[in-house]
Amino acid sequence: MRIISGQWRSRPLIAPKGDITRPTADRTRETLFSMLTSRLGSFEDLRVLDLFAGSGALGLEALSRGAAHCTFVEQDHLALDALEANIIKLGAKDRSDVRKSSVLSLGTAVNPSDIVLIDPPYLSGAGSVALDKLARFGWFAPSAWISVETSIKEDVDVKGFTVDTVRNVGKARLTLLRPEGLNGAGV
Repeated sequence: MRIISGQWRSRPLIAPKGDITRPTADRTRETLFSMLTSRLGSFEDLRVLDLFAGSGALGLEALSRGAAHCTFVEQDHLALDALEANIIKLGAKDRSDVRKSSVLSLGTAVNPSDIVLIDPPYLSGAGSVALDKLARFGWFAPSAWISVETSIKEDVDVKGFTVDTVRNVGKARLTLLRPEGLNGAGV
C-alpha cells in the first residue's frame, strides 16, 4: 500500500494489523482519484472527510494531492494505530484531525467537507446510514463530491443524493454522489 500521486507519491503506508480492516487496494484508489480529478481538476484548498478511515490511505492521498485538511473518523484501535503512524510518517499532523469514534456518533459539523470518502465494511449498509445521518448534521458542502466504496453486490441509493457514476473495480464498487439541489457549480 502506497500513496499514488502528489507530494508523497510512492511513499509506503502502514496497514492495520489484524483482519478487521480492509484497506482500499491501490488500483481501486487510483480509479477513485482519477474519477475525482476529472471532476474537480484540483484538490487544492479542499476540506476532506475520510469515514471508516482505516489506515487513512484515502484521506492521505487527498492531502498528498493538495487538499487543505482532512478529518479522519475511525473507531478500531488497531486501525487508529496505523492511521496515526501514517499521519506522523508523512508529516501531515497539522492538516489532519483524527476522530476516535464511530462515524454515527459524529455531531454537527463545524466546517462542511468538499470531498467525502466513505469506505465502510462491505455488505454492512453502513455507508447509506452514514450518508443519511451526516447530511442532517451538515457534514457535506452543497457542492461536495461523495464517494462510497462497497462490495460489487451493493448499491448506494439514499434520499437527498444523486448518483453521478458507478464503477466496479475488482471486488469493489465505487459510487460517486452529489447532494441534491445543486445548481451545477463545481467545488
